[in-house]
This record gives sequence, structure tokens and C-alpha cells, in this order.
Amino acid sequence: MIIHSFPPISNVNAKVLILGTMPGITSLQLNQYYGHGRNAFWRLLFTIFNEPFSFDYEIRKKIALQNNIAIWDVLHACFREGSLDSAIKEEIPNSFETFLSQHPNIEYIVFNGQKAAKLFHKHVKVSNYYQFFTMPSTSPANAGITFEKKLEEWSKIKSITM
Repeated sequence: MIIHSFPPISNVNAKVLILGTMPGITSLQLNQYYGHGRNAFWRLLFTIFNEPFSFDYEIRKKIALQNNIAIWDVLHACFREGSLDSAIKEEIPNSFETFLSQHPNIEYIVFNGQKAAKLFHKHVKVSNYYQFFTMPSTSPANAGITFEKKLEEWSKIKSITM
């Protein structure tokens, strides 16, 4: 089945761009980034920035934006059955040249998992201006890494968002 990603969550103040691969089935149904209840992304973000956790998507987006974080996916569209990144085929990347030119304050590109990094470097060419970080995937499919270990790794973004 051909699926499409969402528009980015962003504003001109963003310093950090966090990239996933493509929303999973639950996220697509909810029309929300990281919408699966067991995905650790939002819990990590709220913990890192010492905010009380909320299920409200508008509050989630606000927390990202007020901490100079933009959220998007590497892919604009792809063919995928199910939600696993390993099932992604026929990738069409998002237009990073346009996005990055409209967000001149972005200095850091953070990948939510190895697959996002691999797809980005396969399809996208950007200047050496950006610093890249690959974090452990927040997906529930990445159950081999504890929340605490993910938090330890993801906490590094706090210093680069200031």
C-alpha cells in the first residue's frame, strides 16, 4: 500500500530537526507523529524537558516547538505493508532542500533510529553545515533497548536545543 507522511511540525526558530522514517499505521490513523501508545518519543521529549506528560497532541507539538525542535520524516511516500521500517519499499524522500532553506536556524539533524539515518543518507544531499546524530528508535518494535537507555541517549538533544 502506498502511504504518505505528514507535513512537518516546525517554525522558523527550530535548531534541531528530528526525523523518523514514515508514520506507522496507528500514527496514520490518528494523523499524529508518534501516535502509537507504546512509542516512547513523546514520553522521552516531555521527560527531557521536565514537562508534565500530556496525551494532547496540540500540547505535544507546542513542547517540541518551544524547545526549538522540528519534527518530520525522511520519506514523503513509500510502499509499505504494516508499520515496520524493514517493510519500506519504493521510497520517495521529502524535499529537504526547500525545507532547510525555509528553516535557516537548523543546525542539527537527529535521526529517530538507524533506518531513518540510512534512508536520509541514501536519498538526501545536504551541506556539511549540519551535525548529524542517530538515536535509538523510539518505536515499540525496538523493545531490546529500555526506556532508561533511550532516555540516556535522547537526553543529548537538550543541550543542542538551547
